[in-house]
Amino acid sequence: MSKAWLIWGGATLVVFSLVGFGGWVFSLPSATAAAEAPGVPQEEMDAVLASLQPPKRERPLIAIIGINDATETTDYLMPAGILRRADIADVMMLATGPGPVQLYPALKIEPDATIAAFDAAHPQGADYVIVPAMEPHDDPAALAWIRSQAEKGATIVSVCVGATVVGAAGLLDGRRATTHWYFLRQLRAETPTVRYVADRRMVIDGTIATTTGITLSMPMMLTLIEAIAGQAKAEAVAHDLGVDTWDMRHASAAFMLTRPFATTVLTNRISFWNREELGVRLEPGMDEVSLAPVADAWSRTYRSNATSYAGSPAAVVTKYGVRVTPDRVGTDWPEGRDVLTFSDRMPADALHLVLDAITARYGARTADVVAMQLEYPRPTTDQ
Repeated sequence: MSKAWLIWGGATLVVFSLVGFGGWVFSLPSATAAAEAPGVPQEEMDAVLASLQPPKRERPLIAIIGINDATETTDYLMPAGILRRADIADVMMLATGPGPVQLYPALKIEPDATIAAFDAAHPQGADYVIVPAMEPHDDPAALAWIRSQAEKGATIVSVCVGATVVGAAGLLDGRRATTHWYFLRQLRAETPTVRYVADRRMVIDGTIATTTGITLSMPMMLTLIEAIAGQAKAEAVAHDLGVDTWDMRHASAAFMLTRPFATTVLTNRISFWNREELGVRLEPGMDEVSLAPVADAWSRTYRSNATSYAGSPAAVVTKYGVRVTPDRVGTDWPEGRDVLTFSDRMPADALHLVLDAITARYGARTADVVAMQLEYPRPTTDQ
């Protein structure tokens, strides 16, 4: 999800509140459409798996690209955690320049290499390039590198608003694609020839794959694992994550800007005196697939932001080798403002559990706002 929306979206609603907010907000639908995800023919799924076959190496090389200033938290972390636990490919987390990758809306990561170092070590390029959402989405270094990898034969896989990055690189012209519901208009404006496909979690056209919301990185990575190593391996990883299914079904009409969403964001934004800084304790060996949505979700309430902390300034290494640099150094956090990362539960449960925790702390409407931003198919209280 765009950093711009997270920061400016609330401010825009405040402006509307001062100049005709009432008329604008009442023009919005009062609830999302009652939608059920349509079925997907097996032949379509088979075609997707065929398109995602490793293009070069028997053991593929997968690069996850990020820009140093602002790369989306879950988009960058979750693919790394899922693909590394599968152990069916070599997975590298990259940055456009030296230094850490500042994720938004929370966390900071030490990447494995810069894109320049990657190119020097792997002149043939990657087999797959994972493209998260970035801000700005048209960073020249990132676009040039993604184009070069595509020219070398890599399959490009965008996560959520990463589709706007791939589009800015010129790789979606005339192609079928999808993206996060809020940014579809932007994608169409910037890539007029793109052919949007509704009601699909993921869309593959040739060597370019796109997905819908932030939470769709999990089914996309499981699909990629299945294409590389077969259904049995994908099922084993899914079981380890706590996932029952990762098919392509998606109900696009269930995600839109609604009146309850707008009024909740406005209310939470103007109540600035109630904003909280919540602590996420970093522990060596913690599961990055659980950490990502917890930090992400608590920073999308318009009431709170998640700040990581640890006992030393050194990077904390997660279960599958991601190095997370703490925002603060310390061994504790003020009572009542330290949030759980659900280390004793399946990673796939983390988002559901954090939404329950947000409901308990701020109410169901705020949890609905978070779920809508993440494009997470959770029953809402709109109606």
